[in-house]
Amino acid sequence: MDLDAYFDAELDEHETVVAATRALKADFVRLAEASEAAINAGNKLVFFGNGGSAGDAQHLATELVCRYKVNRKALPAIAFTTDTSLLTAAANDFGYDTVFSRQVEALCKPGDVAIGITTSGQSPNVTLALETARDMDVVPAALTGKDGGQLVDLADPVLIVPSNTTARIQEMHITLGQMLCDVLEQKCT
Repeated sequence: MDLDAYFDAELDEHETVVAATRALKADFVRLAEASEAAINAGNKLVFFGNGGSAGDAQHLATELVCRYKVNRKALPAIAFTTDTSLLTAAANDFGYDTVFSRQVEALCKPGDVAIGITTSGQSPNVTLALETARDMDVVPAALTGKDGGQLVDLADPVLIVPSNTTARIQEMHITLGQMLCDVLEQKCT
């Protein structure tokens, strides 16, 4: 393996995806506006995903509840990936596909924003949770990649990172998510 070439190729691919992600500006604005409206109306944001996306969900909820750049009032956000008792009980009793939809059903109300994070757009538990959100008048939003998978017709707004490389999609998800946190910190405090 030529590490010099590898290093350059990875950063070149990252830069290409960053440039292509600029096409998501209108979708990002819609997500930011929906999230701002929810918080200002006394509602909350909920985040969920699997694997690295679960980590992103926790990271983004924490930025909103604690702080992003400045000390300010806490903003209402929850990561559905942190309650191991709930996750394992739902998976055991109802199947893993339900671990997020049960939480949407129990903890969300109309006007909340449910943000599913999945690089493929095909995660059944994310899809089912967003279907449940939509049926409850919770905004079904998503960060995804590749061709958007099943979320193209389900989530709105949906930010589809224009890449087929999981690492590049995840890099853009956390970038877009932190941009969302920055906007909300400035506009909702």
